[in-house]
Amino acid sequence: MADPSTYRPAPGTIPVDAGVYRFRDKDGRVIYVGKAKSLRQRLSSYFQDISALHPRTATMVTTGASVEWTTVANEVEALQLEYSWIKEFDPRFNVKYRDDKSYPYLAVTLGEEFPRAQVMRGAKRKGTRYFGPYAHAWAIRETLDLLLRVFPMRTCSSGVFKRAGQVGRPCLLGYIDKCSAPCVGRVDADEHRAIAIEFCDFMGGDTGKFVKRLERQMKAAAGELEFEQAARLRDDIGALQKALERSAVVLPDGTDADVFGLADDELEAAVQVFHVRGGRVRGQRGWVAEKLESELPEVIEHLLQQVYGGEAGEAVPREVLVPILPDDHEAVEAWLSGLRGSRVSLRVPSRGDKRTLMDTVRRNAEQSLARHKVARAGDLTARSQALQDLQDHLHLDEAPLRIECYDVSHVQGTQVVASMVVFEDGLARKSEYRRFIVRGDGEGGGLDDTAAMHEVLTRRFQRYLDERENAGDIEIADDGGLDGEARVGGPIDEVTGRPRKFAYPPNLVVVDGGLPQVNAAYAALSAMGIDDVAVVGLAKRLEEVWVPQEDFPVILPRTSDGLYLLQRVRDEAHRFAITFHRQRRSKAMTASQLDGIPGLGEAKRKALLRHFGSLKRVRAASVAELQEVSGIGPSLAATIAAELSSQAAPEPAVNVMTGEVLSDP
Repeated sequence: MADPSTYRPAPGTIPVDAGVYRFRDKDGRVIYVGKAKSLRQRLSSYFQDISALHPRTATMVTTGASVEWTTVANEVEALQLEYSWIKEFDPRFNVKYRDDKSYPYLAVTLGEEFPRAQVMRGAKRKGTRYFGPYAHAWAIRETLDLLLRVFPMRTCSSGVFKRAGQVGRPCLLGYIDKCSAPCVGRVDADEHRAIAIEFCDFMGGDTGKFVKRLERQMKAAAGELEFEQAARLRDDIGALQKALERSAVVLPDGTDADVFGLADDELEAAVQVFHVRGGRVRGQRGWVAEKLESELPEVIEHLLQQVYGGEAGEAVPREVLVPILPDDHEAVEAWLSGLRGSRVSLRVPSRGDKRTLMDTVRRNAEQSLARHKVARAGDLTARSQALQDLQDHLHLDEAPLRIECYDVSHVQGTQVVASMVVFEDGLARKSEYRRFIVRGDGEGGGLDDTAAMHEVLTRRFQRYLDERENAGDIEIADDGGLDGEARVGGPIDEVTGRPRKFAYPPNLVVVDGGLPQVNAAYAALSAMGIDDVAVVGLAKRLEEVWVPQEDFPVILPRTSDGLYLLQRVRDEAHRFAITFHRQRRSKAMTASQLDGIPGLGEAKRKALLRHFGSLKRVRAASVAELQEVSGIGPSLAATIAAELSSQAAPEPAVNVMTGEVLSDP
């Protein structure tokens, strides 16, 4: 790799004007394209201390061998040139957006002599008008079937069309009046094109004129006593209305807008867009992008470049609604206005129907990101590659077929708990998840993450050593502890034949944290003489993989399947730990004055609160009134009355429907 100082331009030679710059590698290939308001300020930021750069940026500048730039008149021109160069050179360090799935479109081939309506996927073609995208191809076919009553245009393939013309007989759709049959000369090319253009106008959102026109024709036919024609027009109106009902009105003002929603994690961002035309959602589309070093404003800017740039780009609507504005939003807005040929509003909705719709789009993006991550985890090839990546990058003797991940959760040292999640062959094995209550009997009293991690790993692997020594004893002695650790005499289950509880050692231990947590886990294993289990930590901020007693982390490629697996294991451990912590914290906060009364269990406490509605009314009730509650006898009622009369505390918040205590009294 090159030293960036070897090709750093002299600061005085870099202009302060707006422009676009390109980094090239030693072979002359463009590896990154960017734009800047001030080229001098932006390029200088790349040549600072390597350790201060984002790892992705550091890799880019050390891969590069030269940098060049082009000044432009303004930021709009910079935006246009940047997009052109990205499209031309496809630099590997620029953000790339890819569809999260292949979306079908309703396409009308206006470039043909006799335009055809059909379902299309893939790259867009010149001379074809597209509507959508739709979530399912069957939705397009159902809509098209309804609209062919009113707009009887061709839907057949070129072969069928040519063959019908040769035999002089139309297909079935021609006989049932769902095609104007240009193949046999019922209409000429101009008449058929007029039908296709009207169809496109209707699909484009100009729907009102067609419904009104059919209503006028229907009334005129009825007035002339042509009831069969009037009935047919009535059915045509019904078909149009049914097609319109398939896309509900989301913006009552009839706005044309594209609404973008975004969900992201440390590595990727999922984007969804709803295409709203005439106030109705006409299509939906999604992308998944590697975030790399980009901030969210830059992600949005590059996304808009891809969606609207180029000949195959989407038509720019009157409004573009985004979750966050790009840094150069005025330049982006001017660029979009130039593409549309009229004013385009680029903004973040703050309230009303548009804000509500954006929240819906954002939820779709979150679901898309979750599906993408699950799909990667569920793919056998990706899982095999992930395990191989971990073996290679961590220099393991074998692929880590069993991975255990640990995370500690607490609030300022209170209610300290930990989780253990298990992944086998790259998939979660939830039956072997375990939860720990940190007792504070380890180093440092268990009040910080490192001491808690040391205690948890010591307890887990001490159990493993104990069970390994007692391999011949298979009797269960479960104490039902709150931390979910069942004490088992031996490692083998008679029914399943699998090791019990903690008797199955992992190939790899992952801890949620950086070098301190890793060293604490390593010290715990070393103290017990366990040296055949690898230990690593995954730090959240930069997704660095730390190994014990090393000053620098292992940086896995951002596209590595191994890194995806570690991230998913870490996130699952965090979810499991924080869920357990919240349960214990909630139980501690909602402790009622009814707790601790002899003979009064949880079911009877809930029955009392459900019957009286609040603790205050329970306290004010007489012994006879307490006995009216099912399960409360004379002696228990007297005990309750005596205990509550000796207490003086404010009333807690209680759900009167369920009897659940909601807050600390």
